[in-house]
Amino acid sequence: MEIVIVADRAAVGEVAAGAIADLVAVKPDALLGVATGSSPLPVYTALAARVAAGALDVGRLRICQLDEYVGLPPGHPESYRAVIEREVLTPLGLTPASFLGPDGAAEDLPAACAAYERELQEAGGVDLQLLGVGSDGHIGFNEPCSSFSSRTRVKTLTHRTRLDNARFFGSLDEVPWHVLTQGIATISDARHLVLVAAGEAKAEAIALTVEGPLAAVTPASALQLHPHATVIVDEAAASRLKHADYFRATYAAKPSWQKL
Repeated sequence: MEIVIVADRAAVGEVAAGAIADLVAVKPDALLGVATGSSPLPVYTALAARVAAGALDVGRLRICQLDEYVGLPPGHPESYRAVIEREVLTPLGLTPASFLGPDGAAEDLPAACAAYERELQEAGGVDLQLLGVGSDGHIGFNEPCSSFSSRTRVKTLTHRTRLDNARFFGSLDEVPWHVLTQGIATISDARHLVLVAAGEAKAEAIALTVEGPLAAVTPASALQLHPHATVIVDEAAASRLKHADYFRATYAAKPSWQKL
């Protein structure tokens, strides 16, 4: 796992966007896995700026979804499909035709999960999966104690996660109890995992993810097992890392030819 510590949220976005741009340069039709929430927003802002400036062509890029709420009506503004269209597809000039995602409104949810697994495989697999991390260490909606061998499935949200997401819905009562989420094994199938985090509120989760024990109680610690995982954090999110100075030194000494 490579740990990159930068000054602030905007720098987190720029570094992660650079990794995506490098991928697109060698594979224009790459399948990019995107996440929702506040952590990835600087990445999407930085990507959109590159596209607007003519520095990046994403016309053939494909996008896939990490998770989706169960039971929200089509077009609900807080469905993750709507969020991704608003925050990723539209700013990058992509159409819904470039998008893959699980159907949270399906009558047969297990079948919808299995269908999404097949879609990802038939698309050639995810080239780069962008991840945020919950304050309790969850990735996607794989809550603490999720199996490292889990695939796309239905999950019940914890009270803490529902509280964290209530700000998007206006009240806790409106936050769905259930979601469809890629499992930890599904996420780990991606060729490159890029986890981004900023702010003191994520410092404990980052310390457990990077330096803590490999444990299902911290789902993001599964990144320790991945052959190509990058964690990009600002100084505040890195504040509880015991080996922060080493991580800074190794990134500063990174060979110019070596990409993330």
